[in-house]
Amino acid sequence: MAKKDAPPRWDRKMQQRLARGEAAALGELYDRFASLVHGLAHRVLGDERAADRITRDVFAHVWEHPEAYDPKQGPLRSWVAGLTHRLAVQRLRATETAALTRAGEGSAEELERRVRHASVAARADYIVQSMPTPLRAALELAYFQRRDYRQAAADLSITEDEARRRLRLGLQLLSTAHDTGAPGAPPGYGGAA
Repeated sequence: MAKKDAPPRWDRKMQQRLARGEAAALGELYDRFASLVHGLAHRVLGDERAADRITRDVFAHVWEHPEAYDPKQGPLRSWVAGLTHRLAVQRLRATETAALTRAGEGSAEELERRVRHASVAARADYIVQSMPTPLRAALELAYFQRRDYRQAAADLSITEDEARRRLRLGLQLLSTAHDTGAPGAPPGYGGAA
């Protein structure tokens, strides 16, 4: 697909192609979203093999149920991220519950705390990955390189006011990771699922 063919038009076309059973469409979808899916699953589960399995499960679900995505409800990227989150949280709950049962220690509250923590971390990752590049670049300078807004402005060749604006907006978006109905979170992405 051409780069200019961006969502939601691309999303509608992709959904139609998947509904027709075009294997090439699944390949394009995988190329576009596999790193997002794997990264979110890994963030929730903390396990490479489990993240690989969730990645396979997500794309199998999309292939088998392309009609489940409704372009009117939002971007395909958000729907795929929400699906990933739900499946990863289900897997986390199942494995943690089994571990608690085997060990005879821990509690349901501890399990829910772990699930909430993993969910917030995954939402934060999704928000950062979805941010426009200028916001993400300013946040990365501030966080990873410990730059203040003046240094970030110089590094990005922008005004100090613009650097403050980008940092403030980026942090505001990131702060919504704790919200269950966060504007930065994809539909169906709230709560621990």
